[in-house]
Amino acid sequence: MKLSVKSDYAARAVLALARRYGESRAMKIEELAAANGIPANYLVQILIELKARNIVRSLRGKEGGYLLARPPRSITLGEVLRCIHGPMFETSSAESGSYPPELRDAWKRIQEGMDQLTDSIHFEKLVEEGAAKRSMYYI
Repeated sequence: MKLSVKSDYAARAVLALARRYGESRAMKIEELAAANGIPANYLVQILIELKARNIVRSLRGKEGGYLLARPPRSITLGEVLRCIHGPMFETSSAESGSYPPELRDAWKRIQEGMDQLTDSIHFEKLVEEGAAKRSMYYI
C-alpha cells in the first residue's frame, strides 16, 4: 500500500493544527502551507474535506483561518486518512461473486488490522512525541 501525497499533506496539516491546539489564534492557509511545505491551493481542498468531517473548523474575517474542531486526543490518523480516501485497503474485484472467499476474508482482515492500528494513533500523542524529541539534550 502506498499513501498519497494528499494523505501526507492532510496528516501534516492536522499535526500542525494539533501543535497549536488551545491557542485562540487560527492559522491562515498561507501560514499553514508554508510551515509544512504544502501548496496553498491544494491545502484549501484538503481543509474543505477535513472540515466536512468535523476534524478542522474555519473562522472568517481578518483573524480567520483554521483550527482543530476537536481536541487532538479525539482525532486519529486513521480518521484523517479515511476522510481523504475512504477505506485504506480495499479491492473492488473482491465484491465479485466469483472472487475467492478466502482472499476476500484475507483482505478484510488486513483492512481491520490497518483500521485498528491507525485508529490507535492520536494526534495528541504525536504532538507529545514530537515535543519530547525536540526537548532532548544531545551531548
